[in-house]
Amino acid sequence: MASTVPHGDRVDAQEVYSIPITEPSSRSPSMQDSAYVYSDGNGIRVSPLNEVKIDVHLPDDAGVPANDTTKETDPVLNISEEAKLARHHPEPTLTVMSEEPPLQQGALARSDSARDRRFDQFKTFAGRLERQISSLRGGSSHHHTADNNETADNNNESRSSDEEYTDDDEVPTADRYFAALEGPELETLRPTEVPVLPEDETWPFLLRFPISAFGMCMGVSSQAMLWKTLEEEHSTAFLHVNPDVNDAFWWFSVALMGLVSATYLLKVVFYFEAVRREFHHPIRVNFFFAPWIACLFLVKGIPAPVWTVHHVVWYALMAPLLALDLKVYGQWMSGGEWRLSRVANPTSHLAVVGNFVGALLGARMGLREAALFFFAVGLVHYAVLFVTLYQRLPTNVPLPKELHPVFFLFIATPSVASVAWARICGGFGHGAKVAYYISLFLYLSLAVRVKFFRGVRFSLAWWAYTFPVTSAAIATAVFATEVENALTRAMAVTLAGVASVTVVGVLAATVYHAFVRGDLFPNDVSIAIRRRPRARFGKILARLRTSSADLKELVVSRHGGSETSSVSEPPTPMVYDGRRGRAEPS
Repeated sequence: MASTVPHGDRVDAQEVYSIPITEPSSRSPSMQDSAYVYSDGNGIRVSPLNEVKIDVHLPDDAGVPANDTTKETDPVLNISEEAKLARHHPEPTLTVMSEEPPLQQGALARSDSARDRRFDQFKTFAGRLERQISSLRGGSSHHHTADNNETADNNNESRSSDEEYTDDDEVPTADRYFAALEGPELETLRPTEVPVLPEDETWPFLLRFPISAFGMCMGVSSQAMLWKTLEEEHSTAFLHVNPDVNDAFWWFSVALMGLVSATYLLKVVFYFEAVRREFHHPIRVNFFFAPWIACLFLVKGIPAPVWTVHHVVWYALMAPLLALDLKVYGQWMSGGEWRLSRVANPTSHLAVVGNFVGALLGARMGLREAALFFFAVGLVHYAVLFVTLYQRLPTNVPLPKELHPVFFLFIATPSVASVAWARICGGFGHGAKVAYYISLFLYLSLAVRVKFFRGVRFSLAWWAYTFPVTSAAIATAVFATEVENALTRAMAVTLAGVASVTVVGVLAATVYHAFVRGDLFPNDVSIAIRRRPRARFGKILARLRTSSADLKELVVSRHGGSETSSVSEPPTPMVYDGRRGRAEPS
């Protein structure tokens, strides 16, 4: 309940009004909270309380006779009558006396209403659950009214920015991603862009956890598959590989896969909008194949014989890959902004290599026809992708000159394809050898360019080194069994050692950056771009106006102070803008 003096009606000068406010009889004494009087720009509001005293004073030269009478009146009726008699008086000053400091009132409601809402647009429930919990805790309407000014002060800037640049529910287009981002993986915001999330603070962990984290699972699980191959192949039998090595890598891979999957599942539940933006990202969409490829690696590297695994497991893992194939390949063929010549990049190999991994596992499990189907699908799209990446059509964004870890994905697809075709045909024939020789040449062409490895900052993208070199080591071991001599055996051992050292080194660097330096998961600005590019121009102009106003205020203050200057400038007239809460030049 609140009593209001209409705007323009002034309270009689130098009179003290004692305003008793009657509360319902059902209200308990503990609910009789003290309150205070404040102005909201439309008049004087009185918060519910037992008694509030208002002292109104006028300047000494107002010419109003003093009146020391204290009146007990009804707040709605008599205040309005006194205000009408005082219309001719100058503007009074208002002093409010309250039994309790205003800062102590409604502390619980204030903490709820001042919640940071800048991340709500990425939340699945958009903050509705928090508001329901707040209402269940008993927050009343007068508490929220008392806290409106403070909440508006805390969130005024972010709210005004959101209102000015509000996007609809649709995600940014592919062209918008290319216009707003740069870098080999479109992971860096361009200088002229302003993200929808704050840049000067750390975001919630789930928002910073990308889909590319499944690259860790692919790297470690491929090691389990490698050591199982070294144990079974005849060309590496002289190594006498202990089965416990395969068991250790496999169980560690299962634990890592469970941890990463659970974390990303929480992101799907609580920040589904961020996941949706990742799925429409031209680069990140390829990493949605990674969880299923990692699971196929785990099945292939299981300590037990592969043919003992039930066929349902293979069908369950290949069904999501088939759905993603239909989605991604359909966009490549249909043209438009998602045409392959526009979005092709080294990570696109992930959208192809899954078919060959599925074909390899299916052939080992006895599913020859199904394996041949996925091999054919992967082969035709790999040929188109390989030519597109090599040709670099004029409509495509050129790749950076320096070598990036994802370039090693060029090696993965032909390596896995060679082993898959060998398992389908029952031997490492000419087709398998052609694919293997292609992967071997690509491996050497990247390895000799040592200078391109310099200056590459560590990130999760480094895991792109692990899976391709491990796939090449597995293909070499299988090839050495078919073409067995000292050279092929030496190649198998060397590439297996390089792959193991690479995985252990990248894993150690990951642990160091995650737990020591704490910079493994920075703010993922690639999902925080605005859907409308014109938003950035208004933001830049606003920043320029703010900087200009601050500079002119500083010049005026220096000229008005005791310091002297050889150049004198007249003060710039300032106009107060109530929306921004800042004085700006007129």
